Amino acid sequence: MLILSNRNQLIIGLLLTMMMVLTRSEHFATLYNLADASWVVFFLAGVYLRSAWPLLGFFALSWGLDFAAYTWGGVSDFCITPAYVFLLPAYASLWLAGRWYSKHYQFAWHTLLPLAASIMAGLVLCELFSSGGFYFFSGRFAETTLIEFGERLMRYFPFSAESFVFYIGIVSVIHWLLALIVQQFNSRNTTAG
Repeated sequence: MLILSNRNQLIIGLLLTMMMVLTRSEHFATLYNLADASWVVFFLAGVYLRSAWPLLGFFALSWGLDFAAYTWGGVSDFCITPAYVFLLPAYASLWLAGRWYSKHYQFAWHTLLPLAASIMAGLVLCELFSSGGFYFFSGRFAETTLIEFGERLMRYFPFSAESFVFYIGIVSVIHWLLALIVQQFNSRNTTAG
């Protein structure tokens, strides 16, 4: 199980907040349009942050960024429909997948299988809630069918998964390096003491 100090959780929470603000769908300063990291932020909050309060905080942050973008930032409000509420279970799916993985975490190679399973489950559920909610309940589509929804999933899901995997890859390398450093530091202190 992954257990971090309150200080480390606070640092990670602040980094995740910055990550969302800097990448949220071209809303603000995006450093040459970095892909949206919102999905991975919710997953990582589930992995690293023990409390459920950050989940609510990231919900509020994502809503606030979207509101500011279409109110003052000139971004289209096309996605702001009654279906917007489906982002709550979509993001919660990622957070819960991250939470599940944190309970199965070990600093070992065999932890990659639970990581992959939690990522796939979180991504698929998030995509079904967010895209399915928008497709079926936004009012933007005159006639909705499961066949067309399946086609849309096949077209758009790989792009969402690609940016998620990009960010999770970077975070995994950073996590691995920091865990090795901590492990080395602890083993030196154990042998010295």
